[in-house]
Amino acid sequence: MGNAVRPALAAASMMIAFAWTSFASAQEVTRGEYLARASDCLVCHTMPEGAPYAGGLKMNTPVGVIFTTNITPDPETGIGLYTFEEFDRALRSGVARDGHRLYPAMPYPSFARITREDSRALYDFFQKEVKPVRQKNTPSGIAWPWNARWPLGAWNLIGGGAPYRADTKFDAEWNRGAYLTQGPGHCGACHTPRGWMLQERGLDEKSGAFLAGGELDNWSSPNLRGDLNTGLGRWTQEEIVQYLKTGQSRHGSAFGAMRDVVAYSTRLMTDADLKAIAKYLKSLSPSIERARPVWVYDERTAASLAKADFMSAGAASYALQCASCHGQDGMGGGGLPALAGNPAVLDPNPASLLNIVLNGAPALDIEGVDRGEAMPQFRTFLSNHEIAALVTFIRTAWGNRAPAASEAQTAALRATTTLGGERTLIRHMR
Repeated sequence: MGNAVRPALAAASMMIAFAWTSFASAQEVTRGEYLARASDCLVCHTMPEGAPYAGGLKMNTPVGVIFTTNITPDPETGIGLYTFEEFDRALRSGVARDGHRLYPAMPYPSFARITREDSRALYDFFQKEVKPVRQKNTPSGIAWPWNARWPLGAWNLIGGGAPYRADTKFDAEWNRGAYLTQGPGHCGACHTPRGWMLQERGLDEKSGAFLAGGELDNWSSPNLRGDLNTGLGRWTQEEIVQYLKTGQSRHGSAFGAMRDVVAYSTRLMTDADLKAIAKYLKSLSPSIERARPVWVYDERTAASLAKADFMSAGAASYALQCASCHGQDGMGGGGLPALAGNPAVLDPNPASLLNIVLNGAPALDIEGVDRGEAMPQFRTFLSNHEIAALVTFIRTAWGNRAPAASEAQTAALRATTTLGGERTLIRHMR
C-alpha cells in the first residue's frame, strides 16, 4: 500500500470508529433510527396531523410548490418495493426507482456525503421499523418549463455532491462533525447561499460561501461561519451545543424551520456528536462577503427608552409592545432572546425578524414542556409601516448596525406568510 493512501485510510477508520463510539450512548434506538433523526427525515416527510413519514408536506421553492413523498414501506404508495441499491441511488444521487430524477429540494447533494454503511442502516430502518402507510403522493405545482426533470442530470454536474472524504489534517472528532454537518444534517441546504442555477455555492469548508447564510421560504437562514456579528464568532462550542439541545443560547433562540430541527433532530443526538458538530462549525473562517464592524453594545438606546424619548421611528412601538419581554436594554432574559447583538437581528436580510414580528411563534414544545416563551404576532394590529419602523428600530438600537427594513418587504411577507404557521409533531417521537 502506498504511503499516500495510508493517512487517508487511517483518518477514515478513525472517523468511523468515533462514529460508533458516539452512537453507543444512544442504544435506545437502532443505528438507522438515530441516522434518520440526525437527517431530520420526519420533519420534511410528515404533514401536520399526518402519519409519520407518509409525506404530503407542502414546500415552497423558487420555481413553484412541491410536496414531499411517502417514504414508509408501503409497496404501492411508498418505498416498500425499493431494493437497497434503488434506495441508495435515490438518497445519494437523486434518482427514483423508476428512473426519474428528484428535485433537489430533496437534499441529495448533501446526502451524497453519507457513507454506504449509513445508507444501508437508513434503508433497514425505513423498511423494517417504520409503519407502512398507504397515502398517494401529491403532484408538484411546478409549471412548465421548470417541471422538466431531464435537465437535472446536467444540474448535478454543478450542484451535485460527492462522498465524504476524511481530512487527515484534523482529528476524528472534527471529521465526525464535518460528516454530520455536510451529510446527514444537510445544514448547507438551508444555510448556504445559492447560485444562478439555484445550486449551493459550496458543499464544504473549502468554499467561503459554505454555510454563509441563505434564504428559504420567507426566512433568512443565519450565517454559521466565524463572523463576529452575523455568524458564530462570539459563540463558544458549549453555547452551540446548548443551542442544538434546547433551541436557546444567550445569543438567540431557534426560529422558523430550525425549531423543528431542534425538536425532532439535534436534541435527540448524542452529546459527543453535538460537540463534534460544534467543533467543526467553530473551525470555519468568517465570510469575507459579510465583513462588518464588530458589534459593541451601546447603552444610549436603553437610556432613551427609560426617559420615554421616542424620537426614533419605531421606538414608541418597541416600548409599548416589546420592552416588557426583551427589556429596555434589549438583553432579554428568562428564556427570552436578547435583541442586542443577536446574529439574526444583525443579518443583512431582515426577512426572519419581519416574519417573526408579523406572525409570532409559540414556545418551543419538547415532549409537552414549553422551553422559553411564546412570541405574540403583530400583523393583526400593526400596519406594514409600523412593523417596518419597529423592526428597523430593533436593527439599529443598542449598537446594532443592520440595514433598515422596508414597508414593501413587510407587505410582501404579509402576503406570502400566514399567522400561526408553526407546527407540532412531537407526538410522533417516542
